[in-house]
Amino acid sequence: MANRYSTKDYNKENMARALGISLPISFKQSIEICNFIRNKDVIYAKGVLSEVIDHKRAIPFKRFNKGVGHKKRIGAGRYPKKASMGILNLINHVEANAQFKGLNTANLVITHINANKASKVMHFGRKRSREAKRTNIEITVQEKRVDKKSEDKEKVVKGIKK
Repeated sequence: MANRYSTKDYNKENMARALGISLPISFKQSIEICNFIRNKDVIYAKGVLSEVIDHKRAIPFKRFNKGVGHKKRIGAGRYPKKASMGILNLINHVEANAQFKGLNTANLVITHINANKASKVMHFGRKRSREAKRTNIEITVQEKRVDKKSEDKEKVVKGIKK
């Protein structure tokens, strides 16, 4: 089987990845969500996507924002519910893969996430001339290393001394 991932610097010891093929979600919305949660903690990304699904937080649209209404403090933004549910499901899969490998799921960071167009599928029935939306999404997470020096600094800042 050929390597389907676009990441070249994959380390098997402290990284995990997942691939969603031909997901029925919008390609443009997926790009905006991927750009927003890239290089963020997995816990933070899951919280943000849950808030988007509940219409409590909007995703800022930086690239595909023509005619998009503005939201408070972020400018152009929307609540892409279906795409958020698909990406949240994929994040849960990559977290399970990391846990299976023995990584600490509390320290995971999304190092790579991208969306690509999948092959076109035609709608069935009367809407024959329409093509369905399909997107391939790839996620790679890495376990963030916690140094003892930074832990000690955090404890001193919080007022807890050893």
